[in-house]
Amino acid sequence: MPSSTFTFKEFKIEQDRCGMKVGTDGVLLGAWTPIENNVNSILDIGTGTGLIALQLAQRSEVEIIDAIEIEPNAFEQAVENFENSDWADRLFCYHASLQEFAEEMDEKYDLIVSNPPFYNDTFKKLDEKRAMARHTQELNFEDLLSGIKELLSDKGTAAVIIPFKEEAQFLGTAKKRDLFPAKISRYSGHEDTELKRSLIQLSHSQITPKEDSFFLEHSRHVYAEHYKNLVKDFYLKL
Repeated sequence: MPSSTFTFKEFKIEQDRCGMKVGTDGVLLGAWTPIENNVNSILDIGTGTGLIALQLAQRSEVEIIDAIEIEPNAFEQAVENFENSDWADRLFCYHASLQEFAEEMDEKYDLIVSNPPFYNDTFKKLDEKRAMARHTQELNFEDLLSGIKELLSDKGTAAVIIPFKEEAQFLGTAKKRDLFPAKISRYSGHEDTELKRSLIQLSHSQITPKEDSFFLEHSRHVYAEHYKNLVKDFYLKL
């Protein structure tokens, strides 16, 4: 059973009340997401424990880092994790759905990140909080991309992590909203296994995206150099 506290190099995550615990996907997105020099505001959609927002606070001097979370317990826990960090004055969490937030918020964000729910083909046998965090029923790709389109500044970018098998569908849906890939990194667990996830940076500009791929481990707990370089500023053991 996962520990209720996950300790990183510069912050701690309390996660006993969150449906989704700290995981590789979230840590990778928080470490991989490009932060351009012109980024003055960040939004984390579906923040959960607040992990990704905290990573971006550690990595940058951006003064406005907002997050939204619909599940009440996760929202409260994210607020506590923000308040207990060294960057509490830069982090703020809203208890709202993306749809509600997009309707009421006039401000635009220079960087939007999301580790969205994407287990379309998993039967809901999980408890309600965990199921809400894992299934696209609460936030599907269409709604996510519509929200990003509404809230992204003209020169802003968005970064998401999704299953590799859904990459083509996701990019097709993004294109309909005039959002295009600027960078795509695909990864697998091991060098000889199938690609598992796609990390995608989106922008308003239609350009030829930079593409690469990597794997996490050579064997159990023998980590690949590229992966270690990505996450070394966060994990205590790297």
